[in-house]
Amino acid sequence: MRIAFCQQEIAFEDKNENLKRICSFVEKAKKENAEVIFFPEMSFTGFSMNIKNTVEKSDDNINIIKNLAVNNYIYIGFGWVNSILDKAENHYSVVSPKGEFICDYIKIHPFSYAGEDDFFVAGNRLAFFNINNIKFSVFICYDLRFPEIFQSASKKADVIIIAANWPEKRKEHWKTLLKARAIENQCYIIGVNCFGIQKNIFYSGDSRVYNPDGKIICFAKEKEDIVIFDFSNDTEKYRKAFPVKGDRKNEFYKKIL
Repeated sequence: MRIAFCQQEIAFEDKNENLKRICSFVEKAKKENAEVIFFPEMSFTGFSMNIKNTVEKSDDNINIIKNLAVNNYIYIGFGWVNSILDKAENHYSVVSPKGEFICDYIKIHPFSYAGEDDFFVAGNRLAFFNINNIKFSVFICYDLRFPEIFQSASKKADVIIIAANWPEKRKEHWKTLLKARAIENQCYIIGVNCFGIQKNIFYSGDSRVYNPDGKIICFAKEKEDIVIFDFSNDTEKYRKAFPVKGDRKNEFYKKIL
């Protein structure tokens, strides 16, 4: 399976410009025969708590992505914002080549340190999707700091996507936690970050893929970049060779949490 991920330079709160860039990267990925492409968190706007500007007021932009998936016969993972009462939800969705939603995840952990929880409602469920008999799950940015949800997701998932707007000043946390989640869960981890400056915050990207042994198998350069790689699902091979999950004490962990 050929997978692409895009380290997008997001134009802050400029949906039209970002949709143009998304279209361009999807076309590039398709020319390289990619079957799926993943974009960062809040792909249309960048990370903003100005929910009046970021929420989708109609289905127009979502339909652009759906048509893009159909016309290029490719799966597309992207971040967007949905309104709910007087607040919003931070979504990450995957659309199939038939133009159908096969995954819709809402960020479970709004970033309270920055006040995200004042504007965004937390999600309350995991999300999974299948492509070519490969089981994926997805989380968003700050979720990366909470290992329990990864342990739960990796009971089913061979690959976990983390879509983010993760700032450069905490890049070492990003890289360390991605690697740790791969090793702990014995699954592939794909970290898809943005690049560039948004509202005086620099995002260095550092998008990368770790295998279940914690080794980097590919990464993006420090620029807006698209990475395409061939994926062969050998997750179960790692788990059988070193069966860590069989020693987990899940009932005990519930008692002490």
